[in-house]
Amino acid sequence: MEVVHGAHEARSGVVRTDGAVVTIGAYDGVHRGHQAVLRLVRELADARGRAAACVTFDRHPAEVVRPESAPKLLTTLEQKLELLDQTGALDLCWVLRFDEERSREPAEDFVREVLVDGLRARLVVVGVDFHFGHQRGGNVALLERMGAELGFEVLGLGLVAIEGDDTATPYSSTRIRELLAKGDVVEAAQLLGRPHEVRGVVEVGDRRGRELGFPTANLAVPPQVCLPADGVYAGSFVDGDGSERAAAVSIGSRPTFYPEGGPTLLEAYVLDFDGDLYGHTVKVRFRQFLHGQVRFDGMDALVRQITEDVAATRRICGGGGSG
Repeated sequence: MEVVHGAHEARSGVVRTDGAVVTIGAYDGVHRGHQAVLRLVRELADARGRAAACVTFDRHPAEVVRPESAPKLLTTLEQKLELLDQTGALDLCWVLRFDEERSREPAEDFVREVLVDGLRARLVVVGVDFHFGHQRGGNVALLERMGAELGFEVLGLGLVAIEGDDTATPYSSTRIRELLAKGDVVEAAQLLGRPHEVRGVVEVGDRRGRELGFPTANLAVPPQVCLPADGVYAGSFVDGDGSERAAAVSIGSRPTFYPEGGPTLLEAYVLDFDGDLYGHTVKVRFRQFLHGQVRFDGMDALVRQITEDVAATRRICGGGGSG
């Protein structure tokens, strides 16, 4: 998948072939519903002999237009591009910078600049409730009107229903965030098609875990990233070299040490590992919720609980690691 950043490429056209089948969206999480849409885009592109393209943004548009209520991200831009590429569905992903100027752009200008001049769109595939442009002035009806004039068709899709769900509940990034907020990382993984993963840099902490015999890697996660609910999880830890090891993961304010409330930390005790991780950019994947935060009266009780958490993690995830 070719990745193109910025908007200046529209002057000469991003797509060098004879047009494209294009989908547009935030695609946060690239969950199973997204994956189904991308497979359809690939099939439609192949049937027409066109390129398959996706337009997405360098941040969630809500971070600009309504920052006070912008959702936490299931994937960073780096993760999203990796996941889009892994679908094997796309020839091209165009990442547009979403800023104040972009938020004020009339929907008609977006169509001409991005879809027509940049991508030479022949078919545009979006959700039936898709809105875009200044004050969400663009929708499927506008796309259809402009497409009739400018030479592209439009396909409006309903949300993809979760497989095996009798209530026809759709896959959605919002639903996944709700599950994570409850600590239900198992069901979230079902909708994502993989365990929820966060990335960050290992920082030096206060070394309390080391003093207890369980040295942890303290992960600095970007504040806009969606973390599961506070608690302890069985999960895995992936270092920069790709090696994955089971890990007992804690998220919270450590009430035993900070009864009045401390900063929220993500700490991972990596099983069967003794090495220096400081400064490493790593990934943490959440497999199963073990329990919520607990305040202990003493260190002995805390150590017993950590020992039980490590044993539970080993049962769920195994020990050791893989390269």
